[in-house]
Amino acid sequence: MTALLKAFQQFWRENSHIWREKFQYKEAAPHLVLKTFLQRVVNGGGRMDLCVAIAGRRFPLELKLHSLTDTRIKGIVQLTGYMNTLGLDTGWLIIFKQDASLDWDQKISLEEMQYKGKTIHVVSC
Repeated sequence: MTALLKAFQQFWRENSHIWREKFQYKEAAPHLVLKTFLQRVVNGGGRMDLCVAIAGRRFPLELKLHSLTDTRIKGIVQLTGYMNTLGLDTGWLIIFKQDASLDWDQKISLEEMQYKGKTIHVVSC
């Protein structure tokens, strides 16, 4: 899963400029591009943004646009709820940083953290 999302980070870096300004609803581009990128391995699951199924395993993903107000914690709490529903201990929060003043080295990161006994991978693009 981590290798798959690292590949997406590179894809987003190379192609996001094409999509970012094409939608009035700014959250649409990141969601659609990631869903399209993962098209071959995605199974819908409940109300979460994505649940990737690979080799009999499920990987819940929550997608958020970075804002100045609690994006990270809101995403973590939301994702943890989905993980509880699915009976899973690991999930991924993908945060899209669309601030044009940031260079790619400031936007892209990957972090693993613990929250309420769950492992959360925070992927920034």
